[in-house]
Amino acid sequence: MPYRRGLFLDGREHRKEMYLTLLILATAISGTLTSSRIRLRFTFPKGLLISVFEWFGELGIFCMRLFRAAMVPPYEFGELVRQCDEIGSKSLPLVALAGAATGVVLSLETRDSLVRFGAKSFLPAVIVFSIIKESGPIITGLIVSGRVGAGIGAQLGSMKVTEQIDAMEASAVDPYKFLVATRVLACILMLPLLTLASDFCGIFMGWIANMLAEPISLRLFLESGFKNALFSDFIPPTLKTMVFGFIIGLVSCFQGMRTRGGTEGVGRSATSSVVLSSLFVVVADVLLVRLILTIWG
Repeated sequence: MPYRRGLFLDGREHRKEMYLTLLILATAISGTLTSSRIRLRFTFPKGLLISVFEWFGELGIFCMRLFRAAMVPPYEFGELVRQCDEIGSKSLPLVALAGAATGVVLSLETRDSLVRFGAKSFLPAVIVFSIIKESGPIITGLIVSGRVGAGIGAQLGSMKVTEQIDAMEASAVDPYKFLVATRVLACILMLPLLTLASDFCGIFMGWIANMLAEPISLRLFLESGFKNALFSDFIPPTLKTMVFGFIIGLVSCFQGMRTRGGTEGVGRSATSSVVLSSLFVVVADVLLVRLILTIWG
């Protein structure tokens, strides 16, 4: 009976956490996407649910148009390469700096904790596993969602309010193929590469911070850190950033393409792109970690 009661209480706690997550997600979407006129017209629960379902419905239609445009030739390889440079190489310094700072902080904080328990020899492994399995991918996703999400949302939003996208459609140029598909695909391709750069900078600066406290060679640090590491510890967390890239590109392009209201609308699109991209990246990270642990243990 106590065991069953514990399971029942655990189930209730999980349901409470799920409901809280859904409420936060719905509130964020509603707060960034609904105008003050809509919020005044409906009561809170009804207006919240309507705005959330409308947003997800429009996002689904947007995804279908995106996939149809991306699959049908001709393909915009030149624009894709330009977007890879814009999203990848220009985000590299910021991602590398964030990864390096993470490595230093992990080394300093973890060293103090491990020394208390007499486990200082595990410091290289703790730094390496923490960075490659979680810190590197999620920090890269959040950094890119802040920089790239705002840029794409503002760029496409300004093109929308100045009727440049309408002019492209009048000129028989598919904006979903030229503007949206290239940016989404570039985000998908660049996120794993940026994650590798973040992992490298984090591990290297972790070694630097450790060496300043207690001299240790780079070779010994790497051997101790990667001694028990497997490909299943490295490949899935790195590849899950492709999902982060898809989320960032999709949400940012969607918010930019539905911009209304002039320059004020452009600002709202840029802000909502960053907020929603970061929020969905965090939610996707929770789900993907659970999936990775289920498949690879």
